[in-house]
Amino acid sequence: MDIKQIQELIKFVSKSGVNEVSIEQKEFKITIKTNQAPTFVTANIPPTLPTQNAIYPLPEIVPTEPVASVITAKPENIEKSENRSSNLITIKSPMIGTFYRSPAPDKPLFVNVGDDVKTGQVVCIIEAMKLFNEIESDVSGRIVKVLVENASPVEYDQPLFLVEPA
Repeated sequence: MDIKQIQELIKFVSKSGVNEVSIEQKEFKITIKTNQAPTFVTANIPPTLPTQNAIYPLPEIVPTEPVASVITAKPENIEKSENRSSNLITIKSPMIGTFYRSPAPDKPLFVNVGDDVKTGQVVCIIEAMKLFNEIESDVSGRIVKVLVENASPVEYDQPLFLVEPA
């Protein structure tokens, strides 16, 4: 196995969600581990002839800072809540991911119950595939209720906040 094949294997493992992959050949053994939740996959890989009798060191994978992108809650993700009061508007999740109320654990929350929000103001972050997406409000008003616990998974179109429009 050459270094290019090893790099491709590392990319594949990181994208596939597998926690650990081990390959062993005559004079070659490689184990690739990720810090994702364990997933078990068994595969039979046909043996290949080594191009050299050398063991290549695994390239060091250095985590990088997550890239922040801004996603605005689209009008279709905001709808009037019929079950509480006809004047409340629901801000819904535009994606699947993990909901965070603050930019970091030691930072203050983006919004609290009773806070006034303006159109374009960041109300939370949703992490999806190691990208932290800032979710902005498309409505001005007062936060009446936060419907999701911090650091919990959210689904597409799941209600996040109830807002009383201004």
